[in-house]
Formats: sequence, structure tokens, C-alpha cells
Amino acid sequence: MLATTEPLRVAVLVGSTREGRFAPVVTKWLAGHLDQRDDLRADVVDLAETPLPTVFPAFGQQPPPGTEERLALVSPRLAAADAFVLVTPEYNHSFPASLKNAIDWHNEEWHGKPVGFVSYGGLSGGLRAVEQLRVVMAELNAMTIRNTVSLHDAWSRFDQDGVCTDPAAETAAKALLDQLAWWGHALRDAKSVRGYVA
Repeated sequence: MLATTEPLRVAVLVGSTREGRFAPVVTKWLAGHLDQRDDLRADVVDLAETPLPTVFPAFGQQPPPGTEERLALVSPRLAAADAFVLVTPEYNHSFPASLKNAIDWHNEEWHGKPVGFVSYGGLSGGLRAVEQLRVVMAELNAMTIRNTVSLHDAWSRFDQDGVCTDPAAETAAKALLDQLAWWGHALRDAKSVRGYVA
């Protein structure tokens, strides 16, 4: 089977659901970078707009009423994605519970797909959240991208209109998306030839 040149479908998962969150500013900036590319197509999945249940059914049991309807707003979009970018702040040296919940509701959706990270916060820039996410995503048979975008003291890196004023962040975003595109195409092509075995 020949490699396809179709653009990669990138699900951008917005991990923070906190009131007054900074995530929309960061996500809009990242989406702008994605929109400039011919090889990537973004689908922003905002967990504040599509909240998932927090009570899981017992193993082998059916989920409670209403669960499938709420999952239907997210799960098909993750399944359709060729690659992911997780946008996350750092909470108590880790990542938000809302993001872990979304990850845990899914399994095969992550298999054999690349995952990039855009993190933000204070001095650490969310890097501790990213390091923990790498371990989680490895368990789900995903391929994490080495390059990240880490916005230290993120609030000072954007003006009042949400425009990024940090040239280093702009460079980091391009490097991340270049790697995401390479891995995304390589893995999609490989799966089209051999399928994926978890």
C-alpha cells in the first residue's frame, strides 16, 4: 500500500477545566500554528466544553446511564485522530485530574499514535506535568514527541490580545509540530502496511 499524503488529523486536547484558566489563550495560539500548515488539521477537544464522567463502571459492567452519550462527544474524535497534542498546566507537580480522566476513559484510541505536549505554568513551565504524562502515554502504546513547548511564566509571554511575544516559543512550536508531523506520517504509513499490534 502506498503512503498517503492526506493531512494528519491532530486532536488538540485541552486539559484544564479550571475557572479563569489560561488554557484558551495557549490553545488558540497553538491552533494558529496548526492552521498555517498544509500537512496538519486540528480538532480542538476542550474538556471544559465536553466534560466526561468521573465514575467508571466496574470491570465487565455496562456504564451508568448517560455515560455513552457524553463519551460520544469525545471518543470518536480521538479515534479519528492520527496524532495528538496535549495542552496542560501543572497542578501540584502533576497534570490536571480532568486530563487523566479523559486519558483513562480511552485505550485503543492512543495506540500507535504520536503525542506532543504544550505545557504552561510558573517557573517550571509545566515540565513536571509533561514528564508524568510521558509515563502514562507509554503505558497506552503511544509515541511521545521529545520536543515540547514549555511556557515558563506563561502569562508574561502573551500580550492582552493573546499574541505570543516570545520568539523562543514560536520556534519551539514549529519544532514540535515538525516532529509530530514526521512521526504521524511514519506511524500512519506503517499501520496501513502492517496494522498495529498492542
